[in-house]
Amino acid sequence: MLVIFVCPFFSPAATQMIEAALNLTHVRLAVVAQQPLAELAPAVGSRLVAHWQVADVTNADQLAGAVSAIAAAHGAVARCFAAYEQCQLPLAQVRERLGIPGLPAAAAHNFRDKARMKDVLRAAGVPVARHQLVHEAADARRFVHEVGFPIVVKPPAGAGAKATERVRTVAELEQVLQRYAPSAHDPMLAEEFLRGTEHSLETVSINGHAVWHSLTRYAPTPLEVLETPWIQWTVLLPREVDDPAYADIRAVGDRALRALGMTTGVSHCEWFRRPDGSVAVSEIAARPPGANMTTMISRANDMDFVGAWVRLMVDGTFTLPERRYAVGTAYLRGQGQGTVAAVEGLDQVQREWGHLICDYRLPHLGQSPTGSYEGEGFMIVRHPDTGVVQAALARIISTIRVVLR
Repeated sequence: MLVIFVCPFFSPAATQMIEAALNLTHVRLAVVAQQPLAELAPAVGSRLVAHWQVADVTNADQLAGAVSAIAAAHGAVARCFAAYEQCQLPLAQVRERLGIPGLPAAAAHNFRDKARMKDVLRAAGVPVARHQLVHEAADARRFVHEVGFPIVVKPPAGAGAKATERVRTVAELEQVLQRYAPSAHDPMLAEEFLRGTEHSLETVSINGHAVWHSLTRYAPTPLEVLETPWIQWTVLLPREVDDPAYADIRAVGDRALRALGMTTGVSHCEWFRRPDGSVAVSEIAARPPGANMTTMISRANDMDFVGAWVRLMVDGTFTLPERRYAVGTAYLRGQGQGTVAAVEGLDQVQREWGHLICDYRLPHLGQSPTGSYEGEGFMIVRHPDTGVVQAALARIISTIRVVLR
């Protein structure tokens, strides 16, 4: 069975996915990437049946050329998939062009274009933030008059909070309009600012049916973290994901995926619990989550979630796991300016919570800040009691200090 995995770079996450596919004994794996094969670890690269380098994995014509060349040399391609958000739509177009099964291009477009996504969801009765696709400054001014400040702005094909900016005043709006210069060919997406607690919902779907889910809570929201450099971010995956308190978002998530056209795969939905208790969907991606959430799911269920996702994409099967733990991640963000000069508080955290730490990556001296809510390092903790995990996260972010100088 010839399978092609597409990735821009051989990052640790992409390499893990490649290794998971190579571990399937019935799979012959080829990779399309922007990096040369020499950049992949030899022990991994030597096991590939083919590697094809392209300049841009988001270019459908380049992808089609690579996939066709691999097929000509090695036989019919059974599956072609990726985890990278930006190549989901061009890859779907290539699969349709070449007759390879997978998420249809129309559905991939629904997931990728955030303005189109919200139109589809609203038409299906899914609660979402009010939005406006801004082609000119007047569109944004009319939208603000309708919903009031604050609003958030982002590219229509943005991915996560890194592409999002909050606008609070008329002056800030005019600055953003001048900086982005939206046009018919390069529009900007304006959205109502959702208030409340932010969460994620991860769903495994097979042939359009949701068969399994997981949940997390962000504290605080990623946007708040990006706006406030000293804030430390945490993500909690509670053990009680089947609790009736989450019944509403599970139902909303299922309705949203059906409306968008999800077939087989893992989806990552970001959503809000508003102050009045209602839910609202922020956006959904037809891919596994980032920010160590696949590792968190693995630890919560004593499984290899990356391997399970690869089997899902290749064979269309998923073994339902048992939820055994609550899991949390504390992201270690640098304080100050410059590069990492010290990491304080590690000994104390190790003494108090070391028995709960299952994964970590510590900032290293001289490291430059990432500028991301994920920070320069992280610690993942797990315990059967969700409250214990919450306490550990609070203690870690109040004790560890990454000093930049």
